[in-house]
Amino acid sequence: MAIYTVYEPPPRGADARHADRFVFVRDGFFWSAFLLAPLWMLRHRLWLALMVYVAVAVAIGACAQFFRLPAGITVAVGFLLSLLIGFEASTLRRWALARRKWTNVGVVVGDDLELAERRFFDAWIGHELPPRSARPNPAPSLRSPMASDVIGLFPQPGGRP
Repeated sequence: MAIYTVYEPPPRGADARHADRFVFVRDGFFWSAFLLAPLWMLRHRLWLALMVYVAVAVAIGACAQFFRLPAGITVAVGFLLSLLIGFEASTLRRWALARRKWTNVGVVVGDDLELAERRFFDAWIGHELPPRSARPNPAPSLRSPMASDVIGLFPQPGGRP
């Protein structure tokens, strides 16, 4: 089963919900990003990540020339960079969507993208997910305001069952 993070685009006008514009970002390793990192970044419009990737690749090449490293070491470092991009591809996409003011509206699990979309929109239409205006803001901390320093089943220090 794959895990997908769902992003809603920023509102364009009076109608804030455009189901066809939602983006589902799968968690996991991306072979296309591993094998063809610059083309994958262009495909997903990750301009800033592409500029950083090119700068790092040029720096690797310059350091290899300056320190007169063997070709095997340079290839190994390039391989590790591509491996990192393959593992962090979904994180790069989430980061880019967050920078563009897209809203993270949930996480859904499915065997493939179609099933994940179906599950998400069934829950969305079925009002299991609250509408955008009713969603609470994330809490600043994990601790509730009523929490005390007691560990166990009693709600207050000295409380009785």
